[in-house]
Amino acid sequence: MATTENTLSRPKSLLLAKSAFITACLVALLAPLGTSSGAAFAEEAQRTITVSGRGEISVRPDIAHVETGVVTQAKTAADALTANTQSMQSVFNALKTMGIEDRDIRTSQFSINAVYTQMERGQPNQITGYRASNLVTVTIRDLDTIGEALDTLVTMGSNELRGIRFSVDKPGPLLDAARADAVKDALRKAKIYVSAAGVALGQIITINESGSHSPQPMYARAMSMEMDSAVPVAAGEQTLSAGVNLVIAIE
Repeated sequence: MATTENTLSRPKSLLLAKSAFITACLVALLAPLGTSSGAAFAEEAQRTITVSGRGEISVRPDIAHVETGVVTQAKTAADALTANTQSMQSVFNALKTMGIEDRDIRTSQFSINAVYTQMERGQPNQITGYRASNLVTVTIRDLDTIGEALDTLVTMGSNELRGIRFSVDKPGPLLDAARADAVKDALRKAKIYVSAAGVALGQIITINESGSHSPQPMYARAMSMEMDSAVPVAAGEQTLSAGVNLVIAIE
């Protein structure tokens, strides 16, 4: 009797196995179609527009950085250094007198180099002296006093001016304002495009900054400081800018 039941159950097991196999094959065949349909639907539902915007803020610089110092030359390195040290001490005293704080005075260059004299052809150049150079970068926070400050430095022994550059002490809030203007500019452009295309703007999907810029003014050319009166200096204006890219849904 047990043998008969086993014989009858085998066709049923085979039938179930075949059904499961056919079902698995159908699922495998239909899966790519479902994925493709879902992707197509998502693409259709997620229509977007990408626009860029830019904001700029023009402002008058409020600080200046002056690179100045003393260059001395003597027969020996020791004499050149001694003379340089004496003159630089006078420069530091002058800076203190002008109310320049320690945090605004930074040594930017110090060197002692041999001075060579070119000899006749075939002869090696000879050392005829030594040159000592000591330069500091000074931050001046009252731009109205720059001319007077330069005149004082010359009077107290400074004989080298490498340049003056102007900058904004705290550009952060100004750059933030430029960023806000950049977003407004991008939205303005987007509204023009969708209006012309007969569609409507949806939600902003992504916001990416495309770069912010704080200008790096060029130094004035190096010059020897020989001045008899306060020097007129013009700071002009600087432009801080920011850019943004928006991806916005289209309804």
